[in-house]
Amino acid sequence: MNTTTHNLTTVPFGTTDLAITPVGFGAWAVGGGDWAFAWGPQDDDEAIAAIRHAVESGVNWIDTAAVYGLGHSEEVVAAALAGIPEADRPYVFTKCGLVWDETDRSIAPRRVGDPASIRREVENSLRRLNVERIDLYQMHWPADDGTDLADYWQALLDLKSEGKVRAVGLSNHGVDQLEAAEELGHVDTLQPPFSAIHRETAELLPWTRAHDTGVIVYSPMMSGLLTGAFNRGRVATLPKDDWRRTSADFTTDLDANLAVADALRTVAQRHDISQPAAAVAWTLAFTGVTGAIVGARSPRQVDGWLAAASVELTSDDLDTVSEAIAANGAGEGPSRP
Repeated sequence: MNTTTHNLTTVPFGTTDLAITPVGFGAWAVGGGDWAFAWGPQDDDEAIAAIRHAVESGVNWIDTAAVYGLGHSEEVVAAALAGIPEADRPYVFTKCGLVWDETDRSIAPRRVGDPASIRREVENSLRRLNVERIDLYQMHWPADDGTDLADYWQALLDLKSEGKVRAVGLSNHGVDQLEAAEELGHVDTLQPPFSAIHRETAELLPWTRAHDTGVIVYSPMMSGLLTGAFNRGRVATLPKDDWRRTSADFTTDLDANLAVADALRTVAQRHDISQPAAAVAWTLAFTGVTGAIVGARSPRQVDGWLAAASVELTSDDLDTVSEAIAANGAGEGPSRP
């Protein structure tokens, strides 16, 4: 694998005044264990080292959420950025709308859109992150507490106009929801899942391109499944509180998904890059994808995917992945750009 330094250029992020690198640091896993959607226990010192290494390597944005680790991820991000001069600090993106039970960490967080709740959440995130303004604030999921989309989207627009956040967006929302929000105020960004397995997001890209909405995709490595590190034996050794142990992607659909991972290994070998970098580069090959959120829990893992920011996949590469998808029936959605 090529270990040379990668030049991380920046690209415009929709109509915002931000320019971001094609890859950003995803801080879901570093939130730690002991909550409903944890990745198992994490080492905070190693997580801080990973974030700092990403920033030192040129990555200029970090994606987190209040719910990751039930507040802990934001605290880890703040610790990692402490002491970094203002001019060198990366953008910090976080999300709202998932509210947890303080008395029982094992209960799945509720999807809450109540504007009063969102205002409490933004103040808590500002405190945990130790920042005066959040660069991008996104609604994590559509609310299911009875709050209309118009009400929670207006709450985010108000936070932007007040200067508490710099840009606002939606995560895990569909075209009809994007359209309804756009009627109230511009949707700066969309954050959907996207990988060579979960490809439905490709169907949202015509809308985002037409409206100059920036798109940062999450889980491009399918939570590690496309990195070459998984087989049935590895799944069996995951910590009991790792959500992947019960996911269909890692159980009933595993064999088909691993066939796609094998195709990405072939692509990686052609370009002399790591398999994780090839998986991320596949998502970036789609016109309209501004950047990819890539998780890491150690500096070594960061080095594994940095090349995705600069590699350009060929038509043959895309065919290799598409053929593996078709042959094995893996996932859903368009199999290539």
